[in-house]
Amino acid sequence: MIRALIKKVGYLFKRNPAGVVAADQPTIIPRSEHGVSRKEISENALKVLYRLNRHGYQAYLVGGSVRDLLLGLHPKDFDVVTNAKPEEVRRVFRNCRLIGRRFRLAHVYFGPDIIEVATFRGMTEEPTDDISHSEQGMILRDNVYGTLVEDVWRRDFTINALYYNIADFSIVDYVGGFADVKAKRMRMIGDVNQRYREDPVRILRAIRFAAKANFALGKDLTQPILELKELLHHISSARLFEEVMKMFHSGVATRIYEELKNHGLLAELFPITDESIHKNQYPTDALLCKVFESTDSRIRADKSVTPSFIVTALLWYPILERTQVLMDKGLALLPARMQAVEELLNKQAKRVSIPKRITLGAREIWQFQLRLEKRHGKRASLLFSEQRFRAAYDFLEMRSQIGESAHTQVLYEWWKAYVEGDADVRKDLVKNLAAPTGRKKSKRRKRKPAAPA
Repeated sequence: MIRALIKKVGYLFKRNPAGVVAADQPTIIPRSEHGVSRKEISENALKVLYRLNRHGYQAYLVGGSVRDLLLGLHPKDFDVVTNAKPEEVRRVFRNCRLIGRRFRLAHVYFGPDIIEVATFRGMTEEPTDDISHSEQGMILRDNVYGTLVEDVWRRDFTINALYYNIADFSIVDYVGGFADVKAKRMRMIGDVNQRYREDPVRILRAIRFAAKANFALGKDLTQPILELKELLHHISSARLFEEVMKMFHSGVATRIYEELKNHGLLAELFPITDESIHKNQYPTDALLCKVFESTDSRIRADKSVTPSFIVTALLWYPILERTQVLMDKGLALLPARMQAVEELLNKQAKRVSIPKRITLGAREIWQFQLRLEKRHGKRASLLFSEQRFRAAYDFLEMRSQIGESAHTQVLYEWWKAYVEGDADVRKDLVKNLAAPTGRKKSKRRKRKPAAPA
């Protein structure tokens, strides 16, 4: 049966003789020989696994959570796979909702926590209503269900094809993924080119997984990227944004950023930013390195991060450049800045669509950089009390740290003294500011009442 299945899915590796082929029988790693502990697994994920098992279904933890637990990391997301169909999962869990057209999934809700449950994916050689591909070979719909061993073939990398069995706490391994984790080795299941074509997002996932696990990417995985990276244009801009945020909030964004540049992927995702880096007119690269270092540090310290801040940095210098072009054409600073923001956000959305809730935050930080210049009278106090001040101040600090300009340095030092000073210090700082430039409003003279006739 297994050999027949391998023949059936031969298209996955027929162009790559060295591709990973499933064993006739899986390797079972008992609990005594692996480091995955239930203490490290989400309580809600365990509830889902146990309940499916009690109802007579197979239930496994799969993918990144198993990989990360073996590496001693602390995953936040726990995905479950089962032989129960989505409708059967919904009958088991009242707190369940079925989602997705491309992939039919069950989401089990525990307050704000969501456990994703997928049914084993199957294989078929013929396109049907349940599975279809684009002309480029990209999977458009995939709702063919099968067995555990068939599901293995639908995984991308061997290190993501490890199944933690809740029935006996063992790990089921058909493709040598357990040994690859130990050896810090990345291997694709099947032909690399074919798997990238099926889902070009796998290109980005390869970068993210390798960076997060501190694995080296071999030429067999990186060489096809040069040829196939343009296929990312066929992925919805909204889905690309989700993958980009996973990369930049992975705790290893600094390394991922370098890998994106090295493989020409930044140009595919953020062409405006990539162009700014290569022009070298502004310190775009230095700013992004600083922002990603800060983001990684905050994530390691379990502090909150905001996508708006990263978007602010990605487009900051392109916005400054476009603003100057518009001002040279006669526009005043404020309308030029606003028009530049609109133009570049619209242009960026053609590649990676940024949700409005995030662009609103970025807009506020960009606008705040102008407002921080206005400190006279009560303005400094009013700015300091606003909710977005801290993010804007932090961004100003990073601009100063990379040596953007002497003016930026002076402005930051003033605000730093204001933030850290007491009421008297703040009063003196405002008092000692030079008089604001610009034409003062003239006071209107009161007209004398007309003399009675």
